[in-house]
Amino acid sequence: MDKSYKELLNNIKAFIFDVDGVLTDGTVTVFPDGELVRKMNIKDGYALKSAIDAGYPVCIISGGSNEAVKTRLKNLGLTDVYLGVHDKIETYYQILDMYQLKPEDVVYMGDDIPDYPVMEKVGLPCAPQDAAAEIKGIAKYISHKKGGEGCARDIIEQVMKVQNKWKGKFYAKFD
Repeated sequence: MDKSYKELLNNIKAFIFDVDGVLTDGTVTVFPDGELVRKMNIKDGYALKSAIDAGYPVCIISGGSNEAVKTRLKNLGLTDVYLGVHDKIETYYQILDMYQLKPEDVVYMGDDIPDYPVMEKVGLPCAPQDAAAEIKGIAKYISHKKGGEGCARDIIEQVMKVQNKWKGKFYAKFD
């Protein structure tokens, strides 16, 4: 019998997130000069930084390659930001090797078909409320929050609370 997602929270040692549709609402604003602008949620940022400060590897694997997104994530302290990745499974295996993780140690949150191969492999595949049906079909946890509206915070906070690492205080230092 499969364990419920709540039973898996104690085993989590790392987080991996897609960007568009997870850390953003999946829309882009296209300016006349061709620049694409995305909107990210501050609450997700707080949770990402809190997880890093608590010692979790927090990684990004995204097909998009927006420099502003990279800058935002680096400013939160993320060092493993893989943008422009079209073979997410290869990057996933590199992360496992780099941090000496097993699949059951990892949360991966994705929202669409390019995330499917990784979500099949991780211990806790998660999806935002508005993810594609195929992704929701393999997710062990579907957030009550939509992409870009706090779904990353939702799963990070749950893991950290179960592991007694969610302090509710934020003393992060930004560069």
